[in-house]
Amino acid sequence: MGAGMAGVLLRTGRPLIVWNRSVEKSSMLASEYPGLVTVADTPKAVVQSCDITVSMLSTPAAAEAVFSAETGTLAGISEGKILVDCATLQEEDMVGMAAAVTAKGGRFLEAPVSGTKGPAATGTLIFMVSGDESAYEEASFAFDAMGKATHYLGAEVGAATRMKLCVNAVMGTFMAGLAEGVHLAEKLDLEKSKLVEILGQGAMGCVLVNVKGPKIAQEERDHAPNFPLKHAQKARVLLRFPPLFSGGRAAWTNAMALATARRQLRDCGWQGQGRVPDGHVRGDQRGDASCHGHGPR
Repeated sequence: MGAGMAGVLLRTGRPLIVWNRSVEKSSMLASEYPGLVTVADTPKAVVQSCDITVSMLSTPAAAEAVFSAETGTLAGISEGKILVDCATLQEEDMVGMAAAVTAKGGRFLEAPVSGTKGPAATGTLIFMVSGDESAYEEASFAFDAMGKATHYLGAEVGAATRMKLCVNAVMGTFMAGLAEGVHLAEKLDLEKSKLVEILGQGAMGCVLVNVKGPKIAQEERDHAPNFPLKHAQKARVLLRFPPLFSGGRAAWTNAMALATARRQLRDCGWQGQGRVPDGHVRGDQRGDASCHGHGPR
């Protein structure tokens, strides 16, 4: 994700200072965009050298480690610096990071995204942003370059994370239903691809059906991942329901479909399929996925 987002910014001609937990990935980016990429030794060095730093990491543990390390992003924050964190974390994690950044005179934005590696590489992510409004205005050029839409949800840090978890909850439940529907068609001796075609022509015709549906339905299944199952399950763990709960907020609501999808994803993980792509929820399907995080951009 981070490499694709950085590439979009680089294609605008804007030079970047980058850091990655894997030096090889930073070096590859520098080779691809000669003269535009400076590879920093630490996240701290990136923040110290830039007015705006964008961080994209894949797991809460990675985000915490890079943020809090002695040479991490927080260590580089000083008066006026802007930190944009695009990870999907717990609401309280974002609130804690915002407080730490603000205490050092910096400004913080949480900006989780809807979209996977493809949209990241083509600049068509959807950003959900909350935090310091002046920081949002200053960083809007980056959101405009990296995304097809940006939704500013106000100054309260935590709002964007709650919205992202709702988005992932709907998407995960939809994917589980699509996979089960295709499987049902197979068991009923129906042509799976015909089901996907019919779905795509009706009210459910959308990217998930039209792109993921054929991958699920074809006999030689395409396991190329865009979003690993373990990250989909992470979003459901962060919701911690029932009741739906985040950052001290309890949302008592009927979430039976969501709970069922969560159990299905959890069970797939127990079967050693935590790296199954998002379009392959069924327990008999395996896939491979890389899981790496990019540091500040």
